[in-house]
Amino acid sequence: MKHKIRTGLLYIMAFFYLVAGVNHFIKPEFYLPLIPDYMPDAALLNIISGVAEILGAIGLLIPATRKLAAWGIILMLVAFVPSHVYFIQIGSCVPDVLCVDEWIGWVRLIVIHPVLIYWAWIYTKKENDGPKIG
Repeated sequence: MKHKIRTGLLYIMAFFYLVAGVNHFIKPEFYLPLIPDYMPDAALLNIISGVAEILGAIGLLIPATRKLAAWGIILMLVAFVPSHVYFIQIGSCVPDVLCVDEWIGWVRLIVIHPVLIYWAWIYTKKENDGPKIG
């Protein structure tokens, strides 16, 4: 991937996870209903998720920790799959929080989520080892 594109995408991804992570603390009421009932201590899981996203974002920006942070983000995204499935199971709607057409829940799970995983995977490789664009 060309250096400028790769770097730009890295900063966008880090910003995305930083904002999402901070949002877990600003608006926990958004995330808590999205945590499946069968998971223990939703409040603690929300905090752990927020911290993981923030640490992932910071780790991406430090060359020495970038690869580890990218793998951590991949693992975190895999851990989020049950929440995406749960969201579909409850009709893609949490009243007063988030309601979308059910097909959007499916697109999040089978399209957007794998794209986010692939995006993080790019940074598990050295610049010359990753996918080529252009």
